[in-house]
This record gives sequence, structure tokens and C-alpha cells, in this order.
Amino acid sequence: MGLSRLAALHGVATSYSPSPDVTVSVPDDTVIAVLAALGVDAGTPADVRKCLVAAESRSRLLPPTVVVWAGEPLPPALAGLPPGSTVTVEPEPAETPGHLAGRPPAPLSMRSRAAAPAAPVTRPSGTAPGSGTSASAAPAASPLAAPDTATASAPAWWIPPPHGVHRIHVRTPDHRRATAVLIAAPARVPQPPERSHGFLVQLYSLLSARSWGMGDLGDLADLAGWAGRTLGSGFVQVNPLHAAVPGRPTDPSPYRPSSRRFPDPVHLHVESIPEYGHVRDRATLDDLRQDAAALSEAVLNKGALIDRDAVWELKRQALELVVEVPLTPGRRAAYCDFLAEQGQALEDHALWCALAEVHGPDWHTWPEALRDPRSPGTARARAELLDRVDFHCRLAWLTATQLAAAQWSAEDAGMSIGIVHDLAVGVHPAGADTWAQQDAFAPSMSVGAPPDAFNARGQDWGLPPWRPDVLAATGYAAYRGLLRGLLARAGALRIDHVMGLFRLWWVPEGRPPTDGTYVTYDAEAMLAVLALEAHRAGAVVVGEDLGTVEPGVREALARRGVLGTSVLWFERDWEGGGRPLAPEKWRRDCLATATTHDLPSTAARLTGDHVTLRHRLGLLTRSLEEELTEDATDTAEWLALLARLRMLPEGDGDEEAAVRAVHRFLLRTPARMTGVWLPDTVGDRRPQNLPGTWDQYPNWRLPIADPEGHPVTLEEITASPRLHALMEVLRPRKPHTAPPGERRP
Repeated sequence: MGLSRLAALHGVATSYSPSPDVTVSVPDDTVIAVLAALGVDAGTPADVRKCLVAAESRSRLLPPTVVVWAGEPLPPALAGLPPGSTVTVEPEPAETPGHLAGRPPAPLSMRSRAAAPAAPVTRPSGTAPGSGTSASAAPAASPLAAPDTATASAPAWWIPPPHGVHRIHVRTPDHRRATAVLIAAPARVPQPPERSHGFLVQLYSLLSARSWGMGDLGDLADLAGWAGRTLGSGFVQVNPLHAAVPGRPTDPSPYRPSSRRFPDPVHLHVESIPEYGHVRDRATLDDLRQDAAALSEAVLNKGALIDRDAVWELKRQALELVVEVPLTPGRRAAYCDFLAEQGQALEDHALWCALAEVHGPDWHTWPEALRDPRSPGTARARAELLDRVDFHCRLAWLTATQLAAAQWSAEDAGMSIGIVHDLAVGVHPAGADTWAQQDAFAPSMSVGAPPDAFNARGQDWGLPPWRPDVLAATGYAAYRGLLRGLLARAGALRIDHVMGLFRLWWVPEGRPPTDGTYVTYDAEAMLAVLALEAHRAGAVVVGEDLGTVEPGVREALARRGVLGTSVLWFERDWEGGGRPLAPEKWRRDCLATATTHDLPSTAARLTGDHVTLRHRLGLLTRSLEEELTEDATDTAEWLALLARLRMLPEGDGDEEAAVRAVHRFLLRTPARMTGVWLPDTVGDRRPQNLPGTWDQYPNWRLPIADPEGHPVTLEEITASPRLHALMEVLRPRKPHTAPPGERRP
């Protein structure tokens, strides 16, 4: 009982419910291990009692981080302050508009208030403006209560601070004092300005005639410019472009990066860098370009897989030459601005990259003095490796400028949203982020998923989780920096496994995923930071909310304007017999699509090819006949619905017609965004990633291909009659504007 109480105080679950009528107890050893990762010693009953006494006797006037939402009641922590308390809100200098490089200015009234130097806002709680009398603070609603702008009110003494992250100081009449981080957030993230369609693509798979063996940011800008102008598309969604852990072989998964804060320079289009044209050693550049062309030729015409390591080796050599070219004064000034804007985070990332070149990519194996980013030994190494640190800083800047160029290309082509970037759920345990932010990550823990109907053994993703207590104590600084960096050059952000803002399944090292447990995060604070940074960037947010979702999570996300993800094959009326869900019953606030990078292509789904693929790889748990029968029944139900809705005039047996019908159906739903998997436009049968495989299948290494598996270039895709026939279904017929108040700022 004591262990359960202690776990509850720290947000650690001692049981969970995989289904409404089933409750599974978490092993005590798991609970003890997770508490230890949170800095709580519960190894013996005596330790549990000691920690319980300490936790329950600890009284805080304010939690470490407090959230206030615009136009909504104050949280209990503030509304419940004793009458006569003095509250001072002190804007943090880094949060004032003058310091937000590249951000839209705040509204005038907020800006003038926030920009005043060290101008605290002080008012005794329970006291109306201009009054010397005290009054009890009004009771506050639950922080997750739905906002009601008609009735939401704050106590008369409260002066709403501008949107941002501030410090709040409280002094009570009995002389108790408290200081906390105050997150003042807009009530919702920006919404799409209009209904739109767009492409979903894994960037590495999109090779053009000029690519260096894999798709790059030049190809992304080209795709966005073409799709916006030619097809009236509103967005292009890509895989995470986070920095990977170097090595041979590099982990090809974009969802297990070294750093989520900074992009990977392997995505650079080298020839687009202004200094490229001024490199003196043209012969070496020409040789590298010929080698790159040979890589592309092998992928496109000889059946080779995308070789990220070989691509990076060629680009690295070219970039070594490019950065030797002196920057022009204007370019130098822009680079210096970038260094100042990114600060310590970039310096740490670049130093990790430089140290990894010398000591290998796993910082746990480095000399002990270098395992601490703040040690004297690391400081000496920084000075010794200054040129390499600057090299990696320069690459981060060049990549950021090409990301910005891709977004500009999308906007210039008329896209209402532009590039939708993807935020992975975590990072590699040996990478740059875990080295630079060691205190923020839980040691000896990995994120995963509990057993479910699709995977009875659960999942271990090998990603160390953030510690919720450290996030709260630091005002979510690491999370804020991460979002700000990603949103700076994006039209929207997709958040993989968005349920992780609420809770994550922690698996202790050395244990199977079945022995994990859920750890709760402060969803109010996580959503408030998300809303704040998205508001500053004017960016839409899409959450990947597929799979097991805790009750209330989708409602909380929708309340804050975060769009969900709806995949056709999973949308069924589960309360009405499990039949395919009629289009008018789909939710409006979502990205609707036929498939994702982890699922079969639409052609493979319609033909059953995905079942035979899993059979060839030995992944089926039942006979091939049983699996094919069930799959055919599922597909037939959807095709029958499409036929009843007169979306399949060509009748059964026409694969391309069926793919078009699926997308007609998606367009019939009220979904704000309709996503088209780019490989679907040319009939690609192969999934980009096949969950449950490692070396049995070439995950994350396949170029987009035609129905026969022959790779196709960006140029061939854009000229494809099959693509244009499909996109005719989605081409906007007339301008469609959003209701008033729903445009991006």
C-alpha cells in the first residue's frame, strides 16, 4: 500500500487497463526501478516509509510551473491563494518580443507591457483594482475544463500577463514566499486557414535527377513549389529531419535520432549553398558529384538501397571544401545571428559531433572527463576542437537556411500551410541530446508500448524518456527550445505518438516491455508550451493519435486546437457493429489519410500484397489463408461502401479506380486536412517501414517506385498520368476560406 501511495505521488502507475474490462497489475520491481529513475529510493519498506513522510510533509505554495490560459479561469494554485497575498509577474528578458528573433511581434498592448525593462506587475490577491479592501479569490474550474469565453473570468486582482514564459513571485500575509515559472498561453494553437490536401512523403525516398543518392531539401522545395502551383496543394508532410547518430552503419530510422533540436546536414542540397560556386578545388567537387550520380544511378536503375552513409561521406567531403570559402559580410552577419539565437544548445550539439568524430558516437564510452558536457576536460576539448565545432555549427546553419527556403517555396507557391515537419517521440540513448541534457533523461529507462491486440509482447523503442519532474523544475526549458527550433521554419508540426504529452510507457533496462508501466506528465504544461510556441510561429499542429489512447486525451487535444490523425482502414463504427464509418461521421479536426509510413500502401492494401509480404518474412501468427480471408473481407466492406456512395463508377477490379475512390471518400469527410501518401500516386506496393522487422526488410531505405518496384524520380512522379488522374479527385474547384477567427496569425 505504501509503495502504491509513493508511486501515485510521483505519477507512476501501479496498474493499467489495456481494455475497459481488464486491469493489469504492474510488478513491484518495475515500480521500484521507475521510482529510482526519478530519484526516489523505494528499495525497502523502510525506504518507502521515509520517502512517503518526506513527500507528504513537503508543502509548496506553488508548483514549480504554473499554467494560465488566455480567457480561462486561473488554476487552483493561483485562485486558491490566501486573500491579501501579493503576486508579482516578472517577464523573463528572453521572452520579451524584442528578443524573439524571427518571431511575429506580439499585440501592441502586450508588447509594450512585456518590453518594459524588469517591469513587474504586482497586485495584492483578492483586491480589486483601485480598491484597498480584501476579498476571497474566486474558485477556479478544473484546468482541463473546456474553455468558455462567455463565462470564463479571473479574480479582479489578476492582471493577465502577455503570452510567454515568466517568473511569478507570491508572498502571503503570513510571510510565506514562493517563486515559480509561469506559462501564459493562448487558449488554442493556430488552425488551418482553409481545407486543403497535400502529400505525405519520406524525404530520403524522393530522388530527383540532381540528388546525391537520396532525396534532399532542394527536392523538398521543388516538390512543394510544383504541388502548390500545379495541384493547388496546401502542404507537404515529411518524416523527421532530425540529426542522426553517425556511424557505419547509421541507424536509418528517422525516429531514433541523435538530436531532435537540430536537423541533419545529410539533407542539404550541396549545390544550392552560395559558397559552393566559389570553391577553388573544382576537380575534387566534380569527382564527388560524379560519385554521387553513381549512387543515384545504383538506386534508381540497379536495385540498390539508399545508402545514407555513402551519401553523407560524399556530402561531408564536399562541405569541407564549401566551408573553406569565406562568407560575405551579409552571410557572416546572418551566421552570427544564428549562433546567438541558438546559443548553448547549438554549441553543445556541435561539440558532441566533433567529439564523436574522435571518440565514436556513443558518449558513454568516451574518456570519463568528456562524458560531462560541463567538465574542465570537456572545456579543454572544446578549445582543441574549435575548428570542428565551428564546422558543425556552420552545417546546422546551412541546413536551417535550406529548411527556411523550402517553407518559403511552399508559401510562394500558394500553399496555405507549407511544410509539415515531424517530431519524433524520443532520441537515441547515446546521442547528442542525452549527452547535453543528462539530468533531463531518466537513466536505465526506455519508452515503448504495453501489450495490445496487435502485439502481445509489447514494444521497446529504445528511447530514453524525459523526466517529468526535471521538466517541471526547469520550466520546460528543453521542451520549449525543441519546439521553437522545429517551428521556426515550418508551416505545421506533426507530433509522433502525441499521447506522450500525457503519459509514456517506461520499460526498465533489461526487462521485457510487458514489465513496463505508465508515467504521467503534466499535460497542461506540455500543451501550454506547445500552444505558446505554435502561436508564435503561426503554425498548425497535428497529433498522431493512433493506437491505444487514454480516455479524455483526444478531447483535451481538440480543446487546444491540436488536430488528430484518422486513417481510413481504422475508422469504423465500433459501437455500431464495427462497420466502416460513414464519411459524415468522421471528426472534422484531423488529418485524414489512407495510410502512413508504418502501414501498407493503398495499392498493397487493396490487393492483399501486404499480407503475402508478411507471410514471406515469417511475420504472420496464423495461416496465410486465414489472414488473406480476413483481409479480403475487410477490404470488401470498404469497397462496398464506396460503391454505395457512388464513388467507384468504374466498378470492382480496377486498382487505380479504387485508389481514386478511397481519396474521394476522404474528401467527402469533414477533415480539415487530407493527406495523400506520395507513393500511392504511382502505385508503389512497398511499405517504407515494416514494424516488427529489423534486418529482414529494408526499412527506411527504399526509393519511391512504380507498381513493378522500379524506382521513379521526382521528375517522373510529377509527370505521371496516374498521379494526375488521382489528383483530379482532390483538385480544389473553388476558393474555400475558413470561418472568421480561424486564420493563422
